[in-house]
Parts: sequence; C-alpha cells; structure tokens
Amino acid sequence: MKTYSEFYHFYLSEHQNRSSRILHFIGTFLVFVLFFIAILNDWGWEWVFLPFVGYGFAWVGHAFFEKNKPATFKYPFWSLISDFKLFFEILFGNKSFDSQMD
Repeated sequence: MKTYSEFYHFYLSEHQNRSSRILHFIGTFLVFVLFFIAILNDWGWEWVFLPFVGYGFAWVGHAFFEKNKPATFKYPFWSLISDFKLFFEILFGNKSFDSQMD
C-alpha cells in the first residue's frame, strides 16, 4: 500500500459484514468511553483496557464474521486510523453498518 486512500479502500473491503461493522463500532465507542473515564479519574487503571476493548470486539468480528485476518497486524497505524474513520462515518451517516448501503 502506497497511500492511505489505497489502504482505506482495502480496509473497507475487509469490513463488509454487518455484524463485524457493529462489533467494530461498539469496540471503538467503548474505547472513547474508557478514555474519558480514565481522564476523569486522572488516568487510573482504566487506560489498560483500551486496546483490549477496541481490538477485542474488532478481532471477534474478523474471526467469526469476516473470516479474515485483521489489517492491524500488517498496517497497525493505518488500521487504527481507519477504525476511527469508519466509526465517525457510521456515526454521522456517511457509511452504514450494511456495506451494501455505502
């Protein structure tokens, strides 16, 4: 992958299953919740759970619904950015949980 645009197209092709997208959305939402709880608690122990929650939901989606290997292993930074990008695109109605509606 040479550009982020090229990667994001690949990322979306690896996230076509509705259940997988829902799990990614839930995981990313919970990351934001834990992040704000950690800030409010002066970065207590909550921050430890951020990667487990975010990636845990996503990896379940890949293992059981997409049946593919997460892009995180090969492209960790672009994959993380794409998780947040897709989250906000779904949140603001630019993308859907149903990839056929995109």
